[in-house]
Amino acid sequence: MRRKGNPWLAVLFWTLLSFLTLFPIYWLFVISVKPAVELFSTPSLWLTDLYWKNYADVLNNSTLRGYMLNSLIISSGNAVLCTTLGFLACYALTRFDLGGKESIFFWTITNRMAPPAVFLLPLFLLMTQVYRIGDFSLTDTRIGMILVYCTFNLPFAIWTLRPTLDGIPKELDEAAYVDGASPWRVIGEVVFPLARPGLAVTLILTWVFAWNEYLLAATLTNFNARTLTTGLSEYVTTTGTNWGIMAAISVFTLIPALIVFALVQRHIVAGLTFGAVKG
Repeated sequence: MRRKGNPWLAVLFWTLLSFLTLFPIYWLFVISVKPAVELFSTPSLWLTDLYWKNYADVLNNSTLRGYMLNSLIISSGNAVLCTTLGFLACYALTRFDLGGKESIFFWTITNRMAPPAVFLLPLFLLMTQVYRIGDFSLTDTRIGMILVYCTFNLPFAIWTLRPTLDGIPKELDEAAYVDGASPWRVIGEVVFPLARPGLAVTLILTWVFAWNEYLLAATLTNFNARTLTTGLSEYVTTTGTNWGIMAAISVFTLIPALIVFALVQRHIVAGLTFGAVKG
């Protein structure tokens, strides 16, 4: 039975919560369409004259366009790699009777618990010395950053997909094996279609984490693999801060995430709740 309450109070609460959530995004857009003179005076909360030069400067900057391309390639490659490896790892850990699998699950998430700063020095030494072959190094490369982000996103993918794989009955696998299906056919034709909601959620969340990451990208890249988030710091100089350009770049960082969310939003609720209730 649903509790009876004042509907207007609920509407007021969610309206206030929505305002508190969306107002920073609105204010970010306001800053991005105002000239520097107005920003350093008393900027108005309302949109009057739209100053699009900040966006034009970002789009006409070939360096920033390269940063955006790097962000798209690195975040997409990392999301696909982590989701694929996480799915296969979860399948093995949930389908086979492996000794100490609970300890394995806990061990994987410990990497996610640690702050990224803990891994800065070892990752830097690995990429510059251990994995160096002649003049080739993983430092300042897209593939290097894709692998670096697996340190944090792969454990998250495994833990996000675990409820999804636990919610798929093992009897479906056994029935497929009885019909003569190979293990890879069982994974591709039986488990994968049922796990798509959870895979969609894992893909979008790992993509967003890689897209928004700053610390590792700022430390392990110089120019070739530099991401859009690190480009923001270039507009904070000793002579001043270009808030309009930084706000415009920040708006551009929001657009791909919103598009990805819009494409997979119907899977998000199903993926987050899949396997949560068992009969």
